[in-house]
This record gives sequence, structure tokens and C-alpha cells, in this order.
Amino acid sequence: MKLTIENVRENIVGIDTQVPLLDGSSRQYVNFDNAASTPALRPVFDKVNEFMTWYSSVHRGTGFKSQIATEAYEQAHDIVGCFVGADLTTNTVIFGKNTTEAINKLARRFPLERDDVVLCSWMEHHSNDLPWRQRARLIHVAVHDDGSLDEEDFDRLLDRYAGRVKLVAISGASNVTGWLNPIHRLAEKAHAVGAKILVDAAQLAPHRAIDMRPDDDPGHLDFVALSAHKMYAPYGTGALIGPTEVFAQGTPDMVGGGTVDIVTVNDVRWAAPPDRDEAGSPNVVGAVALAQAVLSLQEIGMEALARHEAELTAYALRRLGEIEGIQIYGSTDPDRVTERVGVIPFNVRGVDHYKVAAVLSFEGAIAVRNGCFCAHPYILRLMKVSDEEALRHRREILAGRRRGLPGLVRISFGCYNTPEEVDHAAEVLARIAAGEIRGEYEQDPASGAYRPKGYTPNYERYFALQPGPERRARRESVPRCGV
Repeated sequence: MKLTIENVRENIVGIDTQVPLLDGSSRQYVNFDNAASTPALRPVFDKVNEFMTWYSSVHRGTGFKSQIATEAYEQAHDIVGCFVGADLTTNTVIFGKNTTEAINKLARRFPLERDDVVLCSWMEHHSNDLPWRQRARLIHVAVHDDGSLDEEDFDRLLDRYAGRVKLVAISGASNVTGWLNPIHRLAEKAHAVGAKILVDAAQLAPHRAIDMRPDDDPGHLDFVALSAHKMYAPYGTGALIGPTEVFAQGTPDMVGGGTVDIVTVNDVRWAAPPDRDEAGSPNVVGAVALAQAVLSLQEIGMEALARHEAELTAYALRRLGEIEGIQIYGSTDPDRVTERVGVIPFNVRGVDHYKVAAVLSFEGAIAVRNGCFCAHPYILRLMKVSDEEALRHRREILAGRRRGLPGLVRISFGCYNTPEEVDHAAEVLARIAAGEIRGEYEQDPASGAYRPKGYTPNYERYFALQPGPERRARRESVPRCGV
């Protein structure tokens, strides 16, 4: 049966899972935390199980299973490269753990001097910010009050640092506000001053078609990084796609098995990309899962995915906008949903974001995320937190206290979410905003998290790697780390 946007929900692993609620009942789980990780698509789950019969070592094994595994691994590279429109005669696909590892790899492999300039934006995930601080002078492009990119500031910075800007590192879509960046237009501007561009596509790839375009196109994307766990393939793989010539130069950032052609006591000859940058035994199962996820998303159609999520986001903005006491950050306009992916950050007036997230979970079976979403400067900018207040919060964190920290609650949609799930979340949020919280909650000052007093679900009833008595006995016999 062909996978479509109409039947994708029934093809999500675990979609019917019931979870316990505070009142003793149970309810079907609602996952609105897709920006963190998505569940697995059934075709991905099935393809991995099919492959496990043939799972083996890759590249140098002579056995029949090894040859099948090697072919699958190589095909996975090609499938991912084609998914982002890369010219695979001049570009390579490097597999790793996730987008974070991919960007760190590029930061170590891209030719930079300390005085070179890398431009990123205030909206970046820490993974597309911190790696560059270690290699060059990192300059942040401003954002507007609604969190969207200030492209005029981008132009000013390009002009100010002309000749020194070597790379623009930019999110394809924000993991906080969902804003889409004009990546091809930014690429043209970067190329005009002799710079390259990296697109952090962790939040873009599951929601929109990506086209790196031909190498000689002014709007060509030089590097793209993405993660399988945000694309319905949670098996620990990410990919970095970029020019083969960049990765054919220099010493790989991680060395060892698989990265070499020949080694003597006095000399090393490195292998060609991508082997050069895939040290050790690779995650072949993860590569198969990512490739099948890509094929499944293409079968559904990226335009159909985008259309569904835009409609759902518009509906959610209208429903949340009806609830007094909810403040939405970023764009609140349902008519602008084509400019963003399905991410909605908000707060409930007078209720700690930690507590809102807890009540949604314990009383509604609704999974969201709260906090700063690995984008601390962006959150502080959106919330208009002063430098003095930010310093005070920093001192609290360093002292091990997280009460009262600024942060938001985030709803993020996947291709399988429904208006009915939005309605349910809106109903629970309306109760929270009205002060009709059913449980009595207490906060852990160290983590900031809230839990209902006297309520501890029996997690082992739902899943455990080891039966309770044996696991507890093992824990008691093994010293705690650091003790």
C-alpha cells in the first residue's frame, strides 16, 4: 500500500500507545515533541527488521552477508544525497551520529584561521554556534522581535567583514519559532563575497524539500547537515553533505579503522571520502533506517507534508489564540504558516513553563518540551530578558538552582498529528490558564521539573531492560558513579 499523508498516522510505530494519567485512568499518547525526536515510521521499522537478517560488517568482508550489508550502506549514501539534491559526482555524503556531530566535524575539517569570520544567527541551535566559536571569530546576525532573521543586518555584516567571511552557518528552520530562512538567497549573498554556506537542516529536512542545486548555481548550498531521529528513523544516524574536495584534504578529525588506504610505521595514506571521515565500524542499521525514512517521506511527497503541517499549524494558532492567558512567541498569524514549520512556542500567564509541561503530561498524556531548547540567546531575545536578569539566572544555575528560570513551552508537529490532538491540548491548556489544575505539584529546585506529590508511575510495568528485583539487586551491588 502506497504511503500517503492520509494514511501516514496508521503507519507510525506506537501511535495507539496508552499512558497512565494522574487520576488513575489512561489515554492515548499525544506526541507534540517532534522537534526533539520523531517516532519511527512503520516502513522504517519493517525495513530495519528485514535487514537484520543480513546485518554484517561492511567494506572488507568477503562473506555474502557482508557484501549485502556493504551494498545497502553505499546505497544509503546515494539515497540521502539525492534527497537533498546533491551532485554526487562532486559532493560526498558522510554518515555520523546526528546533526550535532556533523557540524562539529565540518568545524574541524573546514579550512579556517582564527581571524576568519563565520556568520551565524541569534536563532541558532547551540550545535550550530558553539563548534564555530572554537575555530574562528563568530559573529551573530540579529533577529527581529518576532524571532525572524534580520536580513538587513546580515547584509551589513557581510559588507563589514568582506574578505574575512569564510562561512555562513544558518538554520534552515528554527527549532524554537519554526521560521524558515531564505537559504538560497543567503547563499547567493555569501558566494558573492567568496564565502560558503552551511545549512543546519535538522528542523528543515522532515518538513520541506531541500535542493542543494548545481555547484555553479549562485544559490547553491555548499553544506547540509541533518538527523535521522527527526525524520522518523530513530536509530542514531546523521549526515553531512558537502564538496568532496573539502574532505579529501587534510587529516580527518577522527582516525583509525576504515579511514586509511595504507599505514606504515612512518607514514599514513588516508582513504578517499567519505571513508576518510567515517572512522570505525559504521552504524549500518542506522544508515538503512535513514535511507528508508527518506524514501518514505518522498513517497508521501514533501509538498503534501508541508501542506498538512501548515494547515495544522494555522489551526493550532487559532485555537491557542482563543485561550486567555496564553502568549505565543514568534509569529501568531495563521496566514503566514507557509513561512514556518510546525513549531509553536508559548507561555501561560502566571504559570511556570516547567509546570505547564508537567500538567500537560500527567493530566493530558501530552508530550511537549519546555525550557530554552538549546538556543539560550534566542530565548532570552524573544522574551526580552535584560542582561542583568540573565546574569542573575546564570548565577542561580551555577549554584544548582533552576526555580524561576526563563523559558517557553513548545508544541511541535509531525506529519501524523491531527486537529483532534490540537483540540485536546487546547482544552488542557484552557484549564491550566483558568487555574483548574487537578493535581498538587512540587518542584525539584535542582532540575526545575514539577511532579505530582505522592505520584510515581510504575515504569517497569511498561518497559524494563531487566526485571525489577534483578535490576534493583544489581544497582545495590554496583557503586554509584562518582562515589
